[in-house]
Amino acid sequence: MAEGNKFLLKIITPDRIFYEGEASMVEFNTTEGEIGIYKEHVPTTVIVAPGILTITEDGGQKQAALHAGFTEILQDKVTIMAEIVEWPEEIDLERAEEARGRAEERLASKTPETDIARAETALLRAMARIQLKK
Repeated sequence: MAEGNKFLLKIITPDRIFYEGEASMVEFNTTEGEIGIYKEHVPTTVIVAPGILTITEDGGQKQAALHAGFTEILQDKVTIMAEIVEWPEEIDLERAEEARGRAEERLASKTPETDIARAETALLRAMARIQLKK
């Protein structure tokens, strides 16, 4: 297990282990708001919301776009099970800009067929990608 003020952080997607290592802090969005986790956090589970994931480790900070999933928080281990997580170099900025435009158009159209929740989530995902890439 992790020593000192560090905890074990594991981020898993359906197709890979995205990250596994020791961290002193991790920050990301949840459906209840932004959360920052240190070692010995109160054990809980949270639902991930689209946004920027920040991992603080000995070498500094790493950031990624985290889109959806669940997180198990224990006092010395945090496991994020995510649908999609992307490092900045994995993001296609042009594609993210196009996705933002499509989501904004769907939200502006307000037709009865528009799935507002889905369009809002798509917009949040695109914005996270764009923010991280810039």
